[in-house]
Amino acid sequence: MLLTITTTATPAAPATDLGYLLHKNPGRVQGFEQSFGTAHVFYPEATAERCTAALLLEVDPRALLRARTSVSTPDFALAQYVNDRPFAASSLFTVALGRVFRSALRGRSDARPALAAAPLPLELHLPAVPCRAGADKARALFEPLGWRVSAEPVPLDPGLPGWGDSPYLSLTLSGEQVLSEALSHLYVLLPAMDGGKHYWVDRGEVDKLLRAGGLRVAGPDGDTAEEDPEAGSAWLVRHPERAWITRRYLGRRQTYVRTALARLAEADDLPEEEADPGLEDVLAPPAPDRPGQERAPSLAAQRAGAVLAVLRAENASSVLDLGCGPGALLAELVADPALERITGADVDTASLQRAHRRTCRGCAPGGRGRHRDLFGDTGAVREQGARPPRPELLVGSAVYRDARFCGYDAVVLMEVVEHLDPERLPALEETVFAAARPRIAVVTTPNAEYNVHYERLAPGALRHSDHRFEWTRAEFARWADAVAERNGYTVRHLPVGPQDPATGSPTQMGVFTR
Repeated sequence: MLLTITTTATPAAPATDLGYLLHKNPGRVQGFEQSFGTAHVFYPEATAERCTAALLLEVDPRALLRARTSVSTPDFALAQYVNDRPFAASSLFTVALGRVFRSALRGRSDARPALAAAPLPLELHLPAVPCRAGADKARALFEPLGWRVSAEPVPLDPGLPGWGDSPYLSLTLSGEQVLSEALSHLYVLLPAMDGGKHYWVDRGEVDKLLRAGGLRVAGPDGDTAEEDPEAGSAWLVRHPERAWITRRYLGRRQTYVRTALARLAEADDLPEEEADPGLEDVLAPPAPDRPGQERAPSLAAQRAGAVLAVLRAENASSVLDLGCGPGALLAELVADPALERITGADVDTASLQRAHRRTCRGCAPGGRGRHRDLFGDTGAVREQGARPPRPELLVGSAVYRDARFCGYDAVVLMEVVEHLDPERLPALEETVFAAARPRIAVVTTPNAEYNVHYERLAPGALRHSDHRFEWTRAEFARWADAVAERNGYTVRHLPVGPQDPATGSPTQMGVFTR
């Protein structure tokens, strides 16, 4: 596997200062042993006008086999020795890149600190990059980051053009980039293009992805993510393909993917469902027309505000947020002093852990307690007589009757029903309206008619990859009216968000009262 990094002289520095940024002397050939082979760094050219650094990774198939912790794959013995790993820039290469150029990835150079933070004329070349999605996907990944991209398919056999192209690309990137950011682009996007890793993907990969994407991850559990000023721009947060990148980088491990997308959304001040580019993030309100004009609240904020307004108007004192997810609405509810009892319930324990950190006063910055484990002995330190952290959090499903759901003034299902298969809706009706029987039930769901206003949403597509359906206003009204009639409720329908005369508002709300 080979990567070359080429730069030219700038008014501020000769090209050979690349060695200070990479922490590798242009006058030496260096080798770095890896568990799967050896990484070599050398400089094919090093003049004041032009300098090229090369990272060459020699993979030892026998060493790689000895390092295997699982024998379940590959499917046949010969594949252990005959495969693309010795030449294709996949996850093996990014591991070596991260180890050999660790300081450069972090943007640190004691000898040339100003140069490390400055954009440089760079050209990166990789002769063989696995990318079954094709050259267009490679351009879609790198061009939004400011690169000029040349992605040429590698033929299966140049002497036999009839055989067609291989799933590999000869990739060249050129442009003005900060070196640390350029390396982080490769560190994240090469495994995403390959679509697999040579090692087991665990929870730690989420933090690695966020850090490489320009985010600061703090806390022993990586429970917060925000833009890291030392890492330059948080490029992954704003990347139009961030959902695709996240899924591929994390090996499609859905629990980790949901966690990563939610934390990216938090860093970008978006609700979790808006973390999936091309889906709910198209709902973000347009930028102000005039300088100095305030930006309108996001649709997620308007949704939460509408729910709170209903609860206040109905004088609710206890609320169950059923399907609370990572706690976006719970964070608003705990700030309302009129609510005496607040509970969140969800089937996903990882989301409940995030909701706990988001709403627990002991876990908040400056809080007096640290609650590392929501479901165990937390060892929290609290003032004597202080109220326990709010809200109470439960592992539970909206489609199974649960005695713990009873006794609340209000039950909220905010953007929940569309995540259920239609055949499960009768079970939800039984759980909420027949068994729990709150005095008030608030249901919000997308209005499918409004989707025509989202240019990035293909005709007939849903706003979120996990939506099972999206109702028109008439469809939602038929379902809500029938549920109310069968269970002794009345329902009124309210719009949420900007209204269009023809298509209505982006979110529709049903307020059920008994």
